[in-house]
Amino acid sequence: MITLLAATNREESFTLKLTRYYQKRLAELGIETNVLSLTSLPHNLISSDLYGKRSAEFQPVQDQVTATTKFLFVIPEYNGSFPGILKTFIDACKFPESFYGKKAALTGISSGKYGNIRGIDHFTGVCHYVGMHVMPLRIHIPAIHKELDEHGNLFMEDTLRFTNQQINQFITF
Repeated sequence: MITLLAATNREESFTLKLTRYYQKRLAELGIETNVLSLTSLPHNLISSDLYGKRSAEFQPVQDQVTATTKFLFVIPEYNGSFPGILKTFIDACKFPESFYGKKAALTGISSGKYGNIRGIDHFTGVCHYVGMHVMPLRIHIPAIHKELDEHGNLFMEDTLRFTNQQINQFITF
């Protein structure tokens, strides 16, 4: 199973819009994917699912993560790094079966001009620590609010070229 992960719990985010764009593009290429938005995490995750505790509300998320063999993370920049909810999510998932030996592609986005370069570097370290294999092509999309049209599609030539390259490499990764 392939899971596309929108790595923020912010409702109506550009992160989720871009994740849905990836899902649509992969479907056009005959690749079935699932989207996991961190908006779907239990609101009491920090008290109910850390340190070996498991809640019934988190179990469907854990089942999806366990069944996934490849992840594509779309990660917004939060304070020069990645969102804290993403780290909390990783911490809540069972170790090692959730991530160990699995593959990951990383896409950083920001409203600023660097596309979450630092956050993607930071998250790469977390991926390596939990034993994930990170695809070498990690892309960064700056000014995400200018990149998507009213239908949620990317339209700028350079961004399309890089995301298409990443999608093609992800399929064979």
